[in-house]
Parts: sequence; structure tokens; C-alpha cells
Amino acid sequence: MIVLDTHALIWWVSGSPRLSARARRAVDKALRQGPVAASAISLFEIATAVRRGRLELGLPAPEWLAELNRIAELRIEPVSAAIAQAAGNLPDSMHGDPADRIIAATATALRGKLVTADRKLRRSSHVETVW
Repeated sequence: MIVLDTHALIWWVSGSPRLSARARRAVDKALRQGPVAASAISLFEIATAVRRGRLELGLPAPEWLAELNRIAELRIEPVSAAIAQAAGNLPDSMHGDPADRIIAATATALRGKLVTADRKLRRSSHVETVW
């Protein structure tokens, strides 16, 4: 199972070259087995970034997110009570951003690898990453 961090999700959907070659290969390999996943918190992060003017998508955010939800190869994972608790129990050294903690906990709960360029997440021993 592959779980996409928010930026990796955007880059994967848009076909951006910012997604590393290694990450793209991992996603392609995972897709041969089934869908890849992203945390529902990523939709919150995307909508917030667009609202604050930090991200442009080419479509209004509600339309872009609706299209995202129609991608058959993508499974949006809800933030369950177990994932929320696991994110809260991660050590302080893991990452300070609550969304990143939830995304990492989602990857761990799914026994998957997290596709991320985030150096703090990649250095953590609490989640397996690919970049």
C-alpha cells in the first residue's frame, strides 16, 4: 500500500515532474496491486491552501476536489479514531504539524509506505517512506 502525502498527491494527480522518479515508480508498482491512498486530512490541507492563496489548482477547489474523489485508482482514507489516537501518540520528535502526523499515522495503520518529500517525515523511524 502506498499513501500519498498532500504535496505528493497534488503532484501525482497533475503529473508534475516534482514527484521524484523513485516515488513515481513506487506509485506505479502499487497501482498494479490496487488503489493508492491519501488521508482525508489532505483534502482539508488543499482546500485551506487554496483559500489562503498558497495553491492554485487550475479549477476552483470544490471542483478539483470533486474530480479527485472520482479517481478510481485513489482511495481517500478517513481519519478514524484509531488513526487520530495513533497520530496523537507519536513522539514530539516525529513532526509538529498535526496534518502530517495524521498522514503518517494513516500510512502506519494501513501498513503502507508514505510517499513524501518532507525531510522530517523521511527521517522518522515511525513511518516507512519513499522519495
